[in-house]
Amino acid sequence: MPPLPSPSLRGSFLSRATRWVSLCGGLLCLLSGGLPAAAEDGPAPAHAEDPRPLFAEATFNEGLVWQDGSDSCPPLYVTAPGGLPLMDPVFSEQASPWQSSGCTECRDPHGCGNCQPRWFASASGLVMTRTLPSGVAMSTGPGGVALTSADASANWPGGLDLRIGRWFGPQQRHGVEGIYWGVFNIGSAATADGGGLNGIPSLAPSIVVGGTSATTLFDNASEQRVGRNDLVNNVEVNWLYSVGQHPERLDDQQRWSLVWLAGFRFFQLLDTLTLTSPSAATDPLILDVTANNNLFGAQVGTRVDWRFGRRFRLAAIPKIMIGGSSVSNLSTLQTADGLYATYADGNTVSSRLTGSTFSYLGSVDSLVAWDVTDHWSLWIGYRVVGVGNILNADAIWPTALTGPGSLALIDTTGSTVVHGGFAGFESRY
Repeated sequence: MPPLPSPSLRGSFLSRATRWVSLCGGLLCLLSGGLPAAAEDGPAPAHAEDPRPLFAEATFNEGLVWQDGSDSCPPLYVTAPGGLPLMDPVFSEQASPWQSSGCTECRDPHGCGNCQPRWFASASGLVMTRTLPSGVAMSTGPGGVALTSADASANWPGGLDLRIGRWFGPQQRHGVEGIYWGVFNIGSAATADGGGLNGIPSLAPSIVVGGTSATTLFDNASEQRVGRNDLVNNVEVNWLYSVGQHPERLDDQQRWSLVWLAGFRFFQLLDTLTLTSPSAATDPLILDVTANNNLFGAQVGTRVDWRFGRRFRLAAIPKIMIGGSSVSNLSTLQTADGLYATYADGNTVSSRLTGSTFSYLGSVDSLVAWDVTDHWSLWIGYRVVGVGNILNADAIWPTALTGPGSLALIDTTGSTVVHGGFAGFESRY
């Protein structure tokens, strides 16, 4: 039963209701007496045994406001006597719960005030890290290995996650979303001192920097430092198909929701290792090795939500991507002021080698959401992304540097797991 109007307007409502009753009575009289009857020996009307429901909407346009704030009557289904409809039906079935009374599309701001939001956008903050290989030696001292790449461990820096999308169709079954998230400056630095430190790789005496042999800076140093600086970028465009209610619309009658997704994904992992010697100098020599991985391909996944309590839900979003990967190894030997070391033939000690491989990626987001209102949600969760067949800087760190071939290394047998927490909000409009 629809809610009653406010008391101050009941008189106005009664006068209009009286006119509606009179109108309905006239229509019924017309239908009962004025409709043509079938001939006694003729066929029955084609639709006499298949009455079709009619959909009608009555609107009071002179300020009558219902107690729930709406200004429209609920749907009315009628069938004319004898099974004949008053007019061609507008709908063959009752309206979807995603539509307001009498609305086939959520376009009219006056008649469709209760339509469900179609656009959604979210923003979250990230705190993430990544797993690293076991480490390779980068400096030796009087007591043996002084520094390894594992000493430049991965820290937990911050990042950003952005998402926007839209649902389509009368029941909002289909949708599309775009996602970007990134984490920057994953890494740290470690220093060894005490003198007698020799950098790895060992340098050929013929390699010079500014007219001086580079070995004078790289060997028997008083102090050396290793560092790591990684970043992750992720871009997705997904098509969505909602099997049932949208997650934020779950209730006691339907606690589960399922959304399938398929789309395109781009994932970048940039891994940079550096050795600085002597690190205390004003213009030290720096060997920089950067491994860049650009993964791209098709992905599929799903989203499962389960509501508990009045406005809380748990969600899991697993995805898997299989595609190609474009990798590159960029290695340079130069001073902090940007002066490149050179080989005996005068060529700079720098190399850029590219390659490609087949890679795979799997990710899972798990979260707890609080649907504050029908238009706003807050959440907190944890993300795990596993990547295989990638190039790690640790795997291509050289052991000796004698010529251009010493830096031309590609090894795509590596893997890593990027993981961490996130917290944010979503708006639906």
